Order: sequence, then structure tokens, then C-alpha cells
Amino acid sequence: MKSNKPYTGFEVAIIGLSCRFPGANTWRKFWENLTHARESFRALSDEEMRAAGAPEEAIADPTFIRRVPDLTGKDTFDASFFDYTPDEAGMLGPQNRIFHECVWEAFEDAGYVPDEVKGLVGLYGSASNDMNWRIFAKMANQEQRITDFLLKHISDKDFLPPMISYKLNMRGASMNLGSACSSTLVGIHLACRALIFGEVNVAAAGGAFISTDKQFGYRHEEGSILSSDGHCRAFDKDSSGTIIGEGAGAVILKRLVDAQKDGDHIYAIIKGSAVNNDGGRKIGLTAPSVEGQAECIKMAQRFARVKADSIRFIETHGTGTSLGDMIEIAGLNAAFGEQEHRIPLGSVKSNIGHLDTVAGLAGLMKATLSLKYKQLPASLHFNEPNPMVDFKAGPFYVNKELQTIESIGTQPLRAGVSSLGVGGTNAHTILEEAPALEQSKEGRPFKIFTLSAKTKRSLQTYVDKL
Repeated sequence: MKSNKPYTGFEVAIIGLSCRFPGANTWRKFWENLTHARESFRALSDEEMRAAGAPEEAIADPTFIRRVPDLTGKDTFDASFFDYTPDEAGMLGPQNRIFHECVWEAFEDAGYVPDEVKGLVGLYGSASNDMNWRIFAKMANQEQRITDFLLKHISDKDFLPPMISYKLNMRGASMNLGSACSSTLVGIHLACRALIFGEVNVAAAGGAFISTDKQFGYRHEEGSILSSDGHCRAFDKDSSGTIIGEGAGAVILKRLVDAQKDGDHIYAIIKGSAVNNDGGRKIGLTAPSVEGQAECIKMAQRFARVKADSIRFIETHGTGTSLGDMIEIAGLNAAFGEQEHRIPLGSVKSNIGHLDTVAGLAGLMKATLSLKYKQLPASLHFNEPNPMVDFKAGPFYVNKELQTIESIGTQPLRAGVSSLGVGGTNAHTILEEAPALEQSKEGRPFKIFTLSAKTKRSLQTYVDKL
């Protein structure tokens, strides 16, 4: 990694990743899908539509969008691992179950057991309000398989982080965060601040958005945010909206100086981040704001002590709605101004859809892996720019194919990640490539590689994965 300036001391290292995204139950599969330009949705047959509960008029309607996210494992959970009884696990919502597992898998990826970490471990989580599941759980518990008091706690998203902290004995701050679509990137921002100010020694941040409704697609309505053809075509002339995905994930964070001292594997560095709100500077509550986004981006750059001309690529919010795309590019143009080099843009929503509260985490994970592998995946379904989007006023263009990315001059490789919440809460994060590792000595020709698990069956599963 190139560097012409020392670190500020406020950097945070990303040392662990986990995800359950459409088409990918691991971050490695997620990256493979991105680099192979795969869209992780599937079209349903008539038989699948009927099995999902679709009405016959929807099946017969050729304009009905019969596409659903390709997410598996919503109905599975290792209850005994987290010390839940079968009755408790049966009332635990799918969002809660999967996020439990993602937090553990992220720590596992980082090489840590939460209970054995020296110091305070915090958890900053987000989940969507699942009234559908809460009603189901209330009805299913009429025979009082568990107490109503416990039912409220294990079916409500607000208790999700404290529950996981209790089960994994994590004694740092544990909080549920909600700012709509920007929730998980806001959570990562707050986790970084807690690490910088010494409130926690290690932090997990992430969230879950899992649907418990019957899924068989949707009927497009003119003026809605949903795409007319079942594809998210961010910034394209044929864009007509987004498509809703599902997913969950978590990252493990540590102050860079501590991660280097402890010999942790570092995926990338969070150089700086910022959060703000648009206030009343927009046409409506759910509309974005040029000024608010530009101010958030500039604030993140100031905190990171980097200049706009050192940013090599941007992972956008990129919903594919005409108004949203137009205003997002206007905000980026206002923040970056004229640059000598062109800056590619991407939107992971073109691959996995809009993940609601998890959207920011998905974008950050894509950008993190891009820095790790020094490759920028294509933003799918882009052919020609939307004429309403003013690309001529700034240095940006949409990346249409997998490309190798290199740093600019003597600067380390850097990226920006944006996430914009309905209601106006903007989040922007500056990422930087991980520091170069010193080459270790060759050592012995054979090395011991240890695996551990609670049961022999689980141990064999790890061996099979390897």
C-alpha cells in the first residue's frame, strides 16, 4: 500500500465479515457473484406462484413482476448453540435468528470468541419492523408455550442487540438503531466513534432485513419506487425504480492501532465517516437533498483528513429511481467539484436489490472487498445514462464491467460509500486499503491448522467448507 502521510490515529480496521445475501451465504460467495455479474433474483413458475399463495389473476397477468430474492436458510436456526429452547426458537423471528448467526460468524471470521475478547465488546444492530411475525408469534403462543413477557422480547427488533449481547456475553454498549435505509451504515459510524473514544475495545455492527410475507412478486404501479421490470437499473435511461431484496450481515471493527498490534487480518480501514440529516431542504419527507448529501460527504472527508481527489471509486445508494438517482449525483458533484481523474460509481442494489436497513452494510461490504482484491465489479443493467442525471457536471461515470483499480499517485487506494435513509438521515464512509503486511519467514514445510466446534457434526461441517 502506498502512503505519503501517517495515519491520524482515528482509523478503524475491519477485521471480520459475514453475510446472508441473496445468492450468497458467505462473503466469498457474495464476492464471486459480484465479479461474475450475477443478479441474485429468480423468476417464479406458475407452480411456484401457486405454492407461494399467489392469486390466479396475478398468475394470469403477464405484467405481474414474478421475481423474488434468492435467499435461503430463513427457516433454519441452531437454537442449542445459542442456548434457546425449541419453544423460544420457534417464536424468534427469522431476522433475529439470522442476525444471531451473522454476528457469531463475523467474530469467527475475525478469529475471536466474543466471550474471550479482552475488554468491552459492543454491538450496534438494526432490523426492520416485522409486524407480520409479531402477530403470528402472538397467535402461535396462545397455549403459553412461553410467557408473554418473554415473547415480547424475542419477537421485537428493539431487543435484538441486547439479546445477542446476553447470549454471547458481550459487555460493551448494545443498541438497536433505526434510520430506515441508512441504519446499518449509521450503526457502523457510531461503532467507530465508540472505538475511537475508548467506550469499547471491539465492536460488531450490522443488521437484518428478512421478509416473513408470502413472496411471489409484485404488481408494478406507476409512480411507485418499485421497478417496472424487476431489475434495479441505477442511473440508466431505462431505470424505473428499485427491487426489494433480503439479507443480513455483520462486520467486526477494532481500532487500527490495536488490530496491528494484535496481528489481526485487516480487510480494509475505515478512514472516517459522517452522519447528518437533510432537515427541511427538500420537496418532501421521503425525498433526498442535494445539500444534505454534499455536506455529509464533505464532513466525512474532513474527519478522515483526505481530499476528494484521493477517492478512487464510490459505492452509491443507487436505488434506480429517477428522482433519487438525479439528486444523488447532484450531491456527489457538489461534494467533489471538478477532478482531474474520472471516478467510477457502482450500486450493489443492481445485484441483490434494496435491503432496506441492511443496504448500507451491503454497500460497505462490496467496497471493502473491492479494496481487498483491487477490483471493481460492474454495476448491472446500465447501458446509457439517464438524461435527468447530470454526469457532465462532475467526474463520475457508472462502471459497466469488472475492472482493476489502482491508487492515484502516491495515495493509498480509497473509496467512498453512501447510504441515504428515507426521512433524510445520510451516512457516508471513507474506506482505505489495508496496510501492507510484512512478509513472514518461510518456516517449516508443514504447519498446524486448527479447527474447533461445539460438536463433531459441526466440526465436520467446517472441514467440508474448507
